[in-house]
Amino acid sequence: MGAVDDYLATVSDPADRAALARVYEIAGELAPDAEQGTGYRMPALKHDGKVLISAIRAAKHLGVYPFSAAAVAAVAGRVATIPGADASTGAVRFALGSEIPEDLIRDLVSFRLAEIDGR
Repeated sequence: MGAVDDYLATVSDPADRAALARVYEIAGELAPDAEQGTGYRMPALKHDGKVLISAIRAAKHLGVYPFSAAAVAAVAGRVATIPGADASTGAVRFALGSEIPEDLIRDLVSFRLAEIDGR
C-alpha cells in the first residue's frame, strides 16, 4: 500500500471513493511506471519523480489536480460544459457523488505526461 491506497481507504462515501479510485486507475493505465507518493500534502501518483496527478474528496467537491495550469487550461472549455464542475488555475472540481468523465482524466494525464517527459 502507498499514500493513494491509504487515502482512498479513508474516503467513507462509496461513490466518491470509486470516482477517485478510477482517476488513479486511469492514470496508472497511462503511466504504468507511476508510483504512489504525495504532492502538496495530497496523495498523488508520480512519474519519473515528478507529481503526475492527485484526486481528493474535499468538503464540497471532488478535486483533480494535475499539477499543471496548462493541463487544466487545455480542458477548461470542456469542464465548463459539465454540470456541477468547474476549473481553476490548477484544479478541476466536480460535485460530490458525481462521476468524473474518463476522457477528461485521460486528456489531463496525457498532457501532464507529455510535460514531464518533455514531449
